Amino acid sequence: MNTPISPFARIVADLRPQLENTSPERALGAASQARKGPTELALLLSPGAARASGELRQRAHHVTRARFGLARNLYAPLYISNHCGGRCPYCGFGAQQKFSRRRLSVEEVVEDAKILRDQGVRHILLVSGDDPRVDLAYLTELLEELRLFATSVQVELPAMDVESYRALAKAGVDGVTLYQEAYDPDVYQALHPSGPKADYEWRLDTLERAGRAGMVYLGPGALLGLAPFRTEVLSLGIHALGLEKRCWKSSLSFGLPRLHNVPDGFSILHPVTDEQLIQVVVALRLCFEDAGITISTRESAELRALLVDIGATRLSAGSRTEPGGYKEPGSAQPQFSVGDSRTVAAVARSLEEAGFDPVLKDWDRGFASKGIKENGNKYNR
Repeated sequence: MNTPISPFARIVADLRPQLENTSPERALGAASQARKGPTELALLLSPGAARASGELRQRAHHVTRARFGLARNLYAPLYISNHCGGRCPYCGFGAQQKFSRRRLSVEEVVEDAKILRDQGVRHILLVSGDDPRVDLAYLTELLEELRLFATSVQVELPAMDVESYRALAKAGVDGVTLYQEAYDPDVYQALHPSGPKADYEWRLDTLERAGRAGMVYLGPGALLGLAPFRTEVLSLGIHALGLEKRCWKSSLSFGLPRLHNVPDGFSILHPVTDEQLIQVVVALRLCFEDAGITISTRESAELRALLVDIGATRLSAGSRTEPGGYKEPGSAQPQFSVGDSRTVAAVARSLEEAGFDPVLKDWDRGFASKGIKENGNKYNR
């Protein structure tokens, strides 16, 4: 297979001097620019920016307060299958991993959704391995039942075409999260030589297809730890700028998953420290003032509290990363171990104690002109 070509490679190469900048003054100057692009992002990701960390954190904090106030959205992932045709060596669901697989029935997904509803969570992210049986027929039936338990359903599923995303949007999905995993094409090909993720360009274009299908929220991201973080986040930013231009009706929310625990036989190729993750959040906040930034329960409670104050706007809470994990914790193989195992109530309480307003539900279908008739749904309360 030929090595894929990154459409960002030339820009990243041209900006190498900015990425390697060691001057704090240049980084602060980039932060002061009214309009920011790839050059400013590169400077804010540079070693020079790390030397101006205190000042840049304060600036990011003020931008976040100005754009988002004190509201912080809470959601929960709901895993529906750990079957996977991919052999990604860094993932706990990889086909090479030997364990008993589980795919939830619609009824089992609803049981988990009920538990999340009772915890106050009404924003759900449906997550699945690369499972061919998680198809449109299954998802459409599932979404019909979830409408009573969630005011927002987003998906983190295998890449789809425009028509499939259009069908999901019609069924009630309002957002798509999909990580490129690695923007560096050499790293990407080495990690995905075959299987569902082998086509770099197809995966890279996925969020644009979702935007064309009418998705309200688009969630780009890179899996931090697979390639050098500075070039990866710069590529992520360039990707996001293109999405802003071509999918201007959609809102962006960056995902920044960071590798911690990985399967046996795989080593984290480029570990990202806490300070580097903080620098990434600061750089993205200063360059994308109106974009959301999501921090998952991969990270510790202490680090998440710091990132919320600096720039994160969306947090998962009470997360289980295995199918059926809310009703039957530990009954199936998880994708990864969480770093923040607090309950939804505990996360919300800690946000309130820090002066924030945790938002578990910010919209209700009852306000729409065409409400949902609940009596016909077999999963009614």
